[in-house]
Amino acid sequence: MKKKIFLFIVTILVLIAAFVAYKIFGPSIHVKDKDATYLFVKTGSSMDDVKKELLDKEFISTTTWFNQASKILKYKNVRPGRYKMTKGMSVFELVRLLRNGKQTPVNFVITKLRTKEDLARKAGNQFECDSLQFIQFVNNNDSLSQFEVDSTTVMALALPLTYTINWNTTPKKIIQQLHRAWKDFWTEERKQKASAEGLTPLQVSTLASIIDEETNKASDRPNVASVYLNRIAKKMPLQADPTIKFALKDFSLKRILSGHLQVLSPYNTYLNIGLPPGPICTPQTETINAVLDAPKTDYLYFVANSSFDGSHIFTTNYDDHMKYAREYQAALNKLPDSAKSK
Repeated sequence: MKKKIFLFIVTILVLIAAFVAYKIFGPSIHVKDKDATYLFVKTGSSMDDVKKELLDKEFISTTTWFNQASKILKYKNVRPGRYKMTKGMSVFELVRLLRNGKQTPVNFVITKLRTKEDLARKAGNQFECDSLQFIQFVNNNDSLSQFEVDSTTVMALALPLTYTINWNTTPKKIIQQLHRAWKDFWTEERKQKASAEGLTPLQVSTLASIIDEETNKASDRPNVASVYLNRIAKKMPLQADPTIKFALKDFSLKRILSGHLQVLSPYNTYLNIGLPPGPICTPQTETINAVLDAPKTDYLYFVANSSFDGSHIFTTNYDDHMKYAREYQAALNKLPDSAKSK
């Protein structure tokens, strides 16, 4: 009889142990997405905050097993971050992930952005810091001086690349990552090419940003670069329409009219000689290279081709330029209104 009782008790204990082990080591994290989702632990969070977030997001239904796993792994210090929650994860794996601070970084993909506000919005949407904190940082010249830029040139650092950055990073560290990539890109060879054109790397980026706004046709960019370089050398105004849009902060403009050209702004390249004070968008690396490797030409003008194939006609004198400009205008006037606005 005693033996049976003993076996019964042992069996119960084994079942309890198996149940506890399953709850701690078995797949018990609820993930609604079929692949994965994320737990965000904010800077300054307490252990209670972490538990509340896990419950609110329904990753766990009770803190009992989380508490037990935390005791086993001696998890006491909360580390902020973005933690990947996968289907089939155990509470033990979760606690170990949090204890070790093994967060999943953000792939911060920069494509074409025009303003600091655009960059701040993008950062605010993807990182713990909000857009206001970010814009305050990039508007502070004292903060930016260590990165060799100021509030007008900072967008030059935002090369269109993919940056791997922790979610709980600060605006300063984000800019630090951009600056590191910028430094890597600007090799001695590129710096020497820029110097040969009489430009600094920041000025090259500014010019490349104008070219990127002028044309989507990659094959035209070297010649567009040569036009602007020739104008800079001759101290002629660049007369780049995209800079007017930037000055007006109206990127929906389809045509630049004479009234637009009167805007008082250092970005108005019709009124001011030389380059504007900073980039008007995030320049592509290919376009920066097009500036550095621009062909030697006598071109001073270019106008969109009347065939509307996206290409441009380049000329060395104003009379020829006006001839092709009239052809383009005549072709444009023949289009239906719906097509003109595209």
